[in-house]
Amino acid sequence: MLASYRPIFSLLRGTAFLLAASGLHNLLLPLRGQAEGFSTWSLGLLGTAWAGGFVAGCVYAPRLVRRVGHVRAFGTFSASAAIIVLITGLVINEWAWIISRVFTGFVMAGAFMVIESWLNEKATNENRGTVFGLYMMVTYASIMAGQLAVAAADVSTSSLFMVSGILFCCSLIPTTVSIAATPQPLQDVSLNLKGLYANSPVAFTACFLVGVANGAWGTLGAVYGARIGISTAEIAVMMSLVVVAGAAMQIPAGRLSDITDRRFILAGAALLGALIGVLIFLIEPRSGLVVIVTTCAYGAMAYILYSLAVAHANDHADASDFVKISSGLLLLYGFGTMIGPVLGSALMSEMRPEAVFLATALAHGTLAAYAVLRISRRAPVPIEQREAFNALPAERAQTPQAILLDPRGPDDEEEGRSDVEERKDRELAEPVPG
Repeated sequence: MLASYRPIFSLLRGTAFLLAASGLHNLLLPLRGQAEGFSTWSLGLLGTAWAGGFVAGCVYAPRLVRRVGHVRAFGTFSASAAIIVLITGLVINEWAWIISRVFTGFVMAGAFMVIESWLNEKATNENRGTVFGLYMMVTYASIMAGQLAVAAADVSTSSLFMVSGILFCCSLIPTTVSIAATPQPLQDVSLNLKGLYANSPVAFTACFLVGVANGAWGTLGAVYGARIGISTAEIAVMMSLVVVAGAAMQIPAGRLSDITDRRFILAGAALLGALIGVLIFLIEPRSGLVVIVTTCAYGAMAYILYSLAVAHANDHADASDFVKISSGLLLLYGFGTMIGPVLGSALMSEMRPEAVFLATALAHGTLAAYAVLRISRRAPVPIEQREAFNALPAERAQTPQAILLDPRGPDDEEEGRSDVEERKDRELAEPVPG
């Protein structure tokens, strides 16, 4: 049995290095930028630039993968990420960093799409849930490990940039030496805004607003911690435990939404997230322990909203539209993450560090109000007709290839073809490397 998972473990090792490098670099940049005296606006634009590059990568990276193949494309993406990391350690300039973040977002989208499509190819209808669960575990653990590594060295030196570059290079090894057959070519991503809204106005609005809130916190959370005076180690723990709190709450919140109208849970969690954000803004905590506890409470609410919104959308969609709906909502989320850092940095510039929570509260409060409004306009989907809830890693942007890996994705057997038949056809169609 373990032998059948061996190719998957190799891919997951590459994923672990990739996400650890990304988690380290994403937290290091705002901390170093804060230490260098970069403006709040420029620190916010780091997140907007990354999100813009990531969305562009989801749309355009499949073309490169189809042209050169998965292995060469992944090598290009990972090597490019390592080069960019090292350049940001050498050139300490806010505009150079902002431009580099566009390219980082693009290559990270491409790298994630390659790995996720490869995992999807190796998963069968019988073990798809297990593979998806393993991927989620590696995602959370690797992001945390990368963020906690920030506390191991002085952010004012170049050592952590070099460590991040090394980790990106390490992600190349398990994938490039793999002898497993490459997967089928990546498909282009499309966005049908009218269709997405018609399917579920709540999910449409929620994914965009959750992107705004998560983009603001994900980019500026470390800046908030630095400006209120907590230590680098406490900032790393804070950013990691916020992710853990959100992951821990996904299953209980999801199971509760399985037995009631999901919009009640979505509205309730969004309202609580908004109230916690306003509370943090009002009490202005300065103790590291209090900050960590309050931000974890925030994360427990904020990071369950995306999964709830996608689950609600899929309740209203046909099974054949699962990938199309989820991919479209993912791009909407990405557009939201482009706006959130700008909004958060504007409020922080005009007020005080805690104002980042006013940005998140505005998004969450608007979501809660709209969800309550829609409850009176549309009846819920009967419980027996719903898809079971599945957790999704909203603390980092997904790609459409991760949606194919989701157990709720298309089933080969339902289409009358077995996994073996599909794989044979793909291998026959795959060009011989030159």
